[in-house]
Amino acid sequence: MGQEQAAATPPASQPPVIEVRALWSAFPVAGGGQVVVHQDLDLTVRRGEMLSLVGGSGTGKTVLLRQMLGLNQPARGHVSVLGRPASELGRPGAAARVGMLFQQGALFSAFSVLDNIALPLRELKALPESLVRQAALLKLYMVGLQTGDADKMPAELSGGMVKRVALARALIMDPPLLLLDEPTAGLDPDSSDAFVALLRSLHQELGLTVVMVTHDLDTLFALSTRVAVLADKRVIIAAPLPEVLAFDHPFIHHFFLGERGRRAMK
Repeated sequence: MGQEQAAATPPASQPPVIEVRALWSAFPVAGGGQVVVHQDLDLTVRRGEMLSLVGGSGTGKTVLLRQMLGLNQPARGHVSVLGRPASELGRPGAAARVGMLFQQGALFSAFSVLDNIALPLRELKALPESLVRQAALLKLYMVGLQTGDADKMPAELSGGMVKRVALARALIMDPPLLLLDEPTAGLDPDSSDAFVALLRSLHQELGLTVVMVTHDLDTLFALSTRVAVLADKRVIIAAPLPEVLAFDHPFIHHFFLGERGRRAMK
């Protein structure tokens, strides 16, 4: 494979960071009835790993990510995050345990870079402004940006800079768990490679547990400790990449072993 692989899978002896059991996700449709996206889905995320979620269109990858955040409630089943029900992440202070990087960055256009990064800390109203600013500047440096970028507005940023600012905001509360939705989507190859290198470095330096939805095979091959494949309304396999590639399923053949997959593995 063309890029450096992530570290080996962490030991399974520690308590899981995320545990999903017998999950059903269902949504109403016009005219009555409902569509079932997940059915008896099970998944365990281990401490310190980088788990990639992949699947075809409509398999509910982002839905599953939102359930891990407590933003969507399952029709049945259980989702626990860091030993507590995911539904409790909406309580004051609980969201500090999870950082989220949304696909398009989701920066507030009327806020400066520094204000975007500092927002979660300011909402707590627990620290003086001087400390909030210092913490935001530290995270700015951590993601490879400079002091001169702090006063810029989102409209002045390149796509790669938007991702870095959004990542800094996701890390401002020092969460042990980081969720990423298509982290390299919309980036040119050089910016994508640089962002992947940043994510790998932060994962190692901060000891983060990372769950990532991605369609980008280069990103997946470079970062994944394990890959969880969503198909047939469940996780059909969650394993290191070599085991996933050997698993006999039409989606895996198409996604990993087609032309794009063979090119990414060179």
